[in-house]
Amino acid sequence: MSTSRRDVLKMTGMALASSILPSVTILHPQRSFAGINSDTLKVGLVGCGGRGSGAAAQALKADPNVVLHAVGDIFKDKLEDSLTNLKKIHGDKVKVDEEHKFIGFDAYKKVLDSGVDVVILATPPHFRPEHLMATVQAGKHVFCEKPMAVDAPGVRKVLEAAKIAKEKKISLLSGFCWRFHEPKRAIFNKIQDGAIGDVLTVYNTYNTGTVWSHPRKPEWSDAEYVFRNWYYYTWLSGDHLVEQAIHSVDMMAWAFGDKQPLSASGTGGRQVRTEPKYGNIYDHFAITYEYEDGAKGFHFSRQQVNCEGSYMCEALGSKGRAVANVSRNIHEITGRKKWKYSGAANDMYQTEHDELFAAIRKGEPINQGEYMAKSTLLGIMGRMAAYTGRRITWDEAMNSTEKLGPDTYSFEMTPPIVEVARPGITTFS
Repeated sequence: MSTSRRDVLKMTGMALASSILPSVTILHPQRSFAGINSDTLKVGLVGCGGRGSGAAAQALKADPNVVLHAVGDIFKDKLEDSLTNLKKIHGDKVKVDEEHKFIGFDAYKKVLDSGVDVVILATPPHFRPEHLMATVQAGKHVFCEKPMAVDAPGVRKVLEAAKIAKEKKISLLSGFCWRFHEPKRAIFNKIQDGAIGDVLTVYNTYNTGTVWSHPRKPEWSDAEYVFRNWYYYTWLSGDHLVEQAIHSVDMMAWAFGDKQPLSASGTGGRQVRTEPKYGNIYDHFAITYEYEDGAKGFHFSRQQVNCEGSYMCEALGSKGRAVANVSRNIHEITGRKKWKYSGAANDMYQTEHDELFAAIRKGEPINQGEYMAKSTLLGIMGRMAAYTGRRITWDEAMNSTEKLGPDTYSFEMTPPIVEVARPGITTFS
């Protein structure tokens, strides 16, 4: 039975209200582990929501001798729902006893101390830098969901963690899933090989409907309500440009060969998602990224219902045009050299974990820390530009001292109260 991350999202009630991912033919490559270290690999899951549960499902399928050993979350109901659904998929590969179910804001530490070999980090993005640093310091291989941070201090910590992972020879794999999609790999490799000449302009979109939200229950504290609706608070999610539209921004980075831009400027705001239940994030962004050679990247995203949807990356070069259209499942190049992807599409979520576990077995660690951190910063600097109305340089963004959110957490805390950003009034720091 083929189970995608979306299947698990549906079972846990965390699927997007509207999806624009295309229907594709899924190819599941069969891997042989003969002759490779066959010791059981124990997986720890930190963050048991739909995304973490989906990643765990793929991890358990990626290797014939892997088990889920420990799980951690701040919510017991999320943890138990996750285990129930994972057992339906993987049965006896889920070997989590009561002593290895950890609840609380320090649950990640207990997962790391439980004897696991590989850790999946899938909490809200605010917590990612601290969790990643602790994971690599503990010498564990790690699958790190995107985005990797919500602010520049977090990005810097991720880059530091990536260096430690390299020194320790442990794998650090990112959740930028399109980098594992064979049609995308094919077209972006062609772009890098010069199929469209010099890349002059990259236009990317992430235009969808709205996403999940959880109505408040009487027994919830203010903090619990915020943590259960983390997506709508910039300090927890980074805003939707950083948390979801970052996939399109990452494709833009890929098209440009992961070189950093000089600056970003742009706009954004709240037109339809204005109720207090939507926290303080925007519902649309339009960002221009400027590069040293005069090239430009244009990003457009919105989360507004009953509007035209679009999810794509289009690169214009000196010799042609390349399009990776997620919505329509089109991957083609026009111009002097014409090309269209005609092969089978793989399950990119599964490929992420197939490649991670294969690398672990072979003793050939993968480290994607640098590009995943820099792609995250692209989203953050775009948000900074939109929030402040300023042109933000790469160096300003990277060296920003703005730290979002507190250092300690509890359900009794008073959550940060942050007004919706107002361009020209909100300051940069």
